[in-house]
Amino acid sequence: MGSPAAVENSFVRAQALERGREAVRKHAWSLAFAQLREADQHAPLDPEDLELLSTAGHLIGKEAESGEALARAHQGYLSRGATQKASRCACWLSFVSLLRGDHAQASGWLSRARRLLEQEADCVEHGYLQLPIGMSCVQEGDFGGAHAAFVAAASAGQRFGDRDLTSLGLQGQGRVLVRRGEVARGLGLLDEAMVAVMAGEVSAWVAGGIYCSVIDACGEIFDLRRAQEWTAALERWCTSQAELVPYRAQCLIRRAEILQMQGAWADALLEAQCACERLSQPVPKPAVGPAFYRKAEMHRLRGEFDEAEIAYRHAAQWERMLRPGLALLRLAQGQSQAAYASIRQVTDEVMQPARRAEALSGYVEIALAAEDAKAARAGANELLDIAKRIDAEYVHAMSACADGAVAIADGELPRACGALRKAFTSFRKLEAPYEAARAQVWLAVAYKKQGNKESAALEFEAARATFEKLGAVPDLARLNSLTSYEKQPTQGLLTAREVEVLRLVASGVTNRKIATQLKISEKTVARHVSNIFNKLDLSSRAAATAYAYQQGLLSQRT
Repeated sequence: MGSPAAVENSFVRAQALERGREAVRKHAWSLAFAQLREADQHAPLDPEDLELLSTAGHLIGKEAESGEALARAHQGYLSRGATQKASRCACWLSFVSLLRGDHAQASGWLSRARRLLEQEADCVEHGYLQLPIGMSCVQEGDFGGAHAAFVAAASAGQRFGDRDLTSLGLQGQGRVLVRRGEVARGLGLLDEAMVAVMAGEVSAWVAGGIYCSVIDACGEIFDLRRAQEWTAALERWCTSQAELVPYRAQCLIRRAEILQMQGAWADALLEAQCACERLSQPVPKPAVGPAFYRKAEMHRLRGEFDEAEIAYRHAAQWERMLRPGLALLRLAQGQSQAAYASIRQVTDEVMQPARRAEALSGYVEIALAAEDAKAARAGANELLDIAKRIDAEYVHAMSACADGAVAIADGELPRACGALRKAFTSFRKLEAPYEAARAQVWLAVAYKKQGNKESAALEFEAARATFEKLGAVPDLARLNSLTSYEKQPTQGLLTAREVEVLRLVASGVTNRKIATQLKISEKTVARHVSNIFNKLDLSSRAAATAYAYQQGLLSQRT
């Protein structure tokens, strides 16, 4: 019998261990992590409990501690001679390292897992080995090899009744098929993987990963309805386990995209900002790049170009800028040649069909602005081919809008009107007000060129109302130039103080902050804003911002 202190230590450890295991069963991940960690401090945990500690750590965002616990579990199994279990830990460590972008560590763990399984007969771990192999192939662009690996993983999962492995294999196959352009087959497999998740058939670690992967796939092919449905499901799942960390930021990015599409731009920017903050702390995650890109896009659309520039640069630190946002920013800034050079680089390198569709949409717009109708026509034709392959309504609408814009440049106005009406109808059906309004602007241009001034005016005014509601300042300024919507010179019409207030309004500053900055009352600011609106015949702060933008006042910010 040991000393009283040893007996006490053993009792405390046993209690902590049991509370930790019970917390895992209840999905109370923070408590599980704390209790298992306490038990481990009294005496090293067995490898099975180290795996539980690793899972709890991962789900509350403690990635370093999670990886350390899993590596210790691997060593524990090795010391027992449990080669298969040790190899499974190595497979997971390789897979997670790939997701983090730690390729050297991933390669090392994969090599070890392979070596451990060389002498092992057919077992489920051979299936788990296929997961990092498939992920490596995806990252190298070898979709054929990736598909074969994920098929083997799902097959092993089915043979051995391992639902985690089966679901991950189906998810992997689905993602590969979508990226290869076999969208219908891919979505079918992704939906099948989600059935297992929704039924609670898989572990929390696997469930969260599949949720995020499927939502990413929907975003890649602009399947907005699916993305919205699965994002809402992920939110409910995260809410049911309030301590989850890794998947919330991904959810915020996708929510930002959906809110942007639906026209809730202020909410979209807030969600993107939250994603940036979560993914930046304590150590930046690879997904921080897409989060900053989404934030940059919102600033660009609202005409907040300085903020957009900063966010694009942050995004570029974490992912190659192979998306059209920065090129479109340059176009909005009036730098058409820089925009054209930037978008050409993007289209030269992006080959994944859905991403290429997004890039080609920007390419057509920029080529037309650069008066290169031949290049714009080629881009629109390729976009049409991709739309046929992907067969998603949003991509068809993008294609129709690009085709209509090119048809205007070619002087084929009846074809332009038909394509643009189709684009507008599809965007409105998809509840994408900004894209619908942009299609309306092109349609108005076509009507105007046909001499149909009344229809053109109706489309222009409908688009103007949408842009003002959204706060789409650059688009409002462009629309104003298209309609010769010229104001009287500001100088002489507004007082010096009103010009100062207008600049601050256009910079996105609230009345309260304007009052503080100018050392006047908030009531006085409101009176100045009212006078500005009346004198310039403006109806909203967005319209005032567009006016200031058009008059060059934003370059003279105070």
